[in-house]
Amino acid sequence: MVNTEGRDPAELSRTEAEAIRETMTELFGTPDVPKLPEGVELDAALLAQAAGPVAGDEQGRQRGLYRQHCAACHGLSGDGAGPNARLLGPYPRDFRLGLFKYTSTRDGGKPVRGDLERTLLRGVPATAMPSFARLPRHEIDALVEYVVYLGMRGEIERAVAALVLDEGEYLPLDPYLVADEALGPVARQWREAPSLVVGQDDALRAASIERGRALFESANAQCTKCHGPEGRGDGEQQDLYDAWNKPKKGVSDEQTRLLAKRFTLPLARLRARNFHEGIFRGGNRPIDVYRRIHVGIKGTPMPSSGPDSSTSGVFSPEEIWDVVNFVLSLSRN
Repeated sequence: MVNTEGRDPAELSRTEAEAIRETMTELFGTPDVPKLPEGVELDAALLAQAAGPVAGDEQGRQRGLYRQHCAACHGLSGDGAGPNARLLGPYPRDFRLGLFKYTSTRDGGKPVRGDLERTLLRGVPATAMPSFARLPRHEIDALVEYVVYLGMRGEIERAVAALVLDEGEYLPLDPYLVADEALGPVARQWREAPSLVVGQDDALRAASIERGRALFESANAQCTKCHGPEGRGDGEQQDLYDAWNKPKKGVSDEQTRLLAKRFTLPLARLRARNFHEGIFRGGNRPIDVYRRIHVGIKGTPMPSSGPDSSTSGVFSPEEIWDVVNFVLSLSRN
């Protein structure tokens, strides 16, 4: 269906609706088989993974990610009017406007990929939008790409409809006119979004990340012993237990088996955090990660690394911030 949201559907004749629909299908394909017109910089492979019915492919990868995770609220076309929408407050986002609330860009700029990724990873508190942080990174990337696709497609469709209804363009629509008046301006806005990001100094941040990497890898810090050299939770020390499980661990397998009779739940090994997953149980704000490094995680092998009243600590407060920037940079890769 052509997007007539906010308009009287009677304004649009069947011939006009068909012309708009044909134009959009030629440019962007369908929800099952999306296409990319010239000038639109999206990843076709990621779109293919997110589009279409829910299924697995021959390589075992999940397909139809948008329908599986998003369409029930945001609708198949991204109109924000899925089957669950009326039950929710606020309503799900209508992607077709190309307008997103929580961005890092100024002057009404489009969101960058990182903005949409953060919303997927964190959810939106006090709304029905949950966190999808447990999804694999490549599935998050595919969903982000598909949301951009829906936003671009919807906004361009509105511009095409305006050419027909407001400017009286003759049918069939001139593809060069559509490119100049609709597709080109919208695609340009998305391309320019990274240049409109505020609140960051890339050079300073990059330097902090590199200092944090060196501190993380230093022998004195011993971060890699548990978290591994790349922060994937695969360090040489894997036999980790918290205070609730240590009493269940004997010096031998036989003693552990005998101790198990004294406890309701069996012995459970602790797993060091894989930072690349972007999941931080103590909170994923920079200050949350800072505190976990500074004071440690009580009852676990994660020690305090910051200064206190009796010691200077492994890291100074400034160094902790460098490690925080390094750790969070891993979660965005």
